[in-house]
Formats: sequence, C-alpha cells, structure tokens
Amino acid sequence: MDKEYFSKRATVRNYEKKHIPDSLLDDILEKAMRAPTCGNMQLYSVIVNRDPQRLERLAKEHFNQPAATGADVILTICADFNRFTEWCNASNAKPGYDNFHSFMMALTDAVIYTQQVVTIAEMEGLGTCYLGTVNYNAKQISELLELPELVVPVASISLGYPAANPEQCERLPLAAIKHDETYRKDSSEEIVELFKAKDEFPDNRKFVEENQKDSLAQVFTDIRYPESVNTAVSESFTALLKEKGFLK
Repeated sequence: MDKEYFSKRATVRNYEKKHIPDSLLDDILEKAMRAPTCGNMQLYSVIVNRDPQRLERLAKEHFNQPAATGADVILTICADFNRFTEWCNASNAKPGYDNFHSFMMALTDAVIYTQQVVTIAEMEGLGTCYLGTVNYNAKQISELLELPELVVPVASISLGYPAANPEQCERLPLAAIKHDETYRKDSSEEIVELFKAKDEFPDNRKFVEENQKDSLAQVFTDIRYPESVNTAVSESFTALLKEKGFLK
C-alpha cells in the first residue's frame, strides 16, 4: 500500500477513452463490500451504468459536467432497505423500516461503501469523482434507474483512467476540524484565520473575481449553494423519501 496515497489523492474529472475491464470493476465492488455496515445488513445497492446511451441520459441528470460525460462508468449508490425488507417478509419476520431512522441507517451504509469503492479504485490506478448532482435530480435519476420502494440514490461517482495528473485543491488546516474533548467555539476572527488559506488559494481568488463578488463566502452563498436552491432540493428530496416509503 502506498503510504502517500491519502496525502496525495485528488479528484479526477477528465478521463482517457479507455475501457475499464469488467473483471476489475467487479473486483473493486466486491472488495468494497468489506466496508463497515450497520448491523451487517449491507443496506446499499450500486447501479452500474456503462452503456453509452444510458450514460448519455444519466449525464444529462448530472448537468452534463465533464466528469460525467467523459466517464467510462458511472456508479449510482443507493440507500436500499427494499432487499432487506423483502428478506424479512419471506422469512416470516415483520419489517419496520419504512421510516426516517431506517433511511439514515441505509444512507450511512451507502456512503461508507461508496468511499470504500473510491479508495480501492484509485489504488488500482483509476480516477474518480463524486457527482454531487445526484441530490439535485434524485427523482429523475430514480426513475431512469427504475428504483423500487425503499431505494433512494444518495451518491454517484464517475470512474475512468485519468487523462492527466490532477492538481490538489486546498483543505482547511487540522485545527479547523479537530476539537479536543468538547466542541470548541471559535471567535469570528479565529474562524476567518482558519479560512485564510482557502480564501487566498489562487483558484478561489479567480472564482471571486469571475463572479464579481467581495469574498469566497459570497460565491458559496450567492452562486454555488444559494438558499433558494437548497430549499428547492430539500423539498424535492423530502418528497422522494415520501414516495419511496421512508417518510409518512
């Protein structure tokens, strides 16, 4: 194992036109199943899309971002209580998993599994990119992938062979996220200092200029993740949870 992997890893958004062997992909997905899981229930499923026509339709739901349109494979990882519920029904056991707590268990399982896939794939020389747009168009993706009751898409990743070595983006210092014993309440001045490197990162300064904003924070609040979009996505995702049976 490369001891430098975790400190050097970076997201890959541009891929070579090179096919990932089915055997390699299956090996990655199977090894990732050794990830921790709630009660050993494995409350996740992964939809593998590599058919060109299906990929084209799926990429559209991911806003046709390069990481989606140029990928050899897109994986959609779902919080899945359908399989476990059907097993209970077939085993003379009464399931009670049509609730938000059960969704959170399945969500946790799915996210842990997804990151395990990412790590193993990258150690095999592949590049990966999380497609956060899965939350924005969860209903459309659910319909495209024909997901049944108690199955909701919660993570998407694109895979392919890297076209180039990507540059790392910035990260907050350890002091920003580490709290000893209890949560540390930093002052506004201390928080600004913790974000200083992020504010001064060249690409971020470029974003501020291009969007004609006064600060990087305004790029997030006004452009990338505005309240209106957050509210709309929250409402649509909540509606999907109701449709799929996780909420009454």
